[in-house]
Amino acid sequence: MTALLRRAVQRSAPVWVQNLPEAASSWPLFMVCRSKFTKSRIPPEVFEERLKEHEKYGGDPEQPHKLHIVTRVKGTMRRPYWEKKVVKSLGLMKAHEPRVHKNTPSVNNQLKIIKHLVKIEPLKLPHGLPSEEEMADSYLNSRGELVVRRPQKPVEQKAVES
Repeated sequence: MTALLRRAVQRSAPVWVQNLPEAASSWPLFMVCRSKFTKSRIPPEVFEERLKEHEKYGGDPEQPHKLHIVTRVKGTMRRPYWEKKVVKSLGLMKAHEPRVHKNTPSVNNQLKIIKHLVKIEPLKLPHGLPSEEEMADSYLNSRGELVVRRPQKPVEQKAVES
C-alpha cells in the first residue's frame, strides 16, 4: 500500500520532492512548500521620510495645523470591518459631510487606516480663533476656512441740521 502511494506521489510530485530522503518523503507536503506571503511586497520607498511634501502641499513642519477637516469621499461597502469601525468612530458615516478632528497622534493613526476613503485638509482660521459667542455665527466654507459672521452694529443716526 505504501509503495503504491509512494509511486503516485513520485509521478505527480515535482523533482525536488522526489529527491528527498526516505524519512522526509513521508512529511506532509504543506510543511515543505513555501508560502507566497513570506516576503514583504511593500517597496522600501513607502517607509522613507518625506521631507519635500510640505513644500508640495503647503504647510510648515515647525508649526503644524491644530485641526483637520476630514470628509469621507468613498463608500465603505466591501471594505474590511476594521475600516468600517474607524469610519464610525470618527463620525464619518455620511459621505461628503465634513468633520473637524484634532491633529493628535491617536487621530492620525486612525486616519492612516482609512486614508484611501477620506479627504483630509487643515482647518484655516483667517479671522483667528472665534470666541464662544461667535461660534454660533461661524461656518466652514468649501476651501476649509472657518468664517465668522460678525454681527453688524446699528449705525448711529446723526442729527440733520437745517
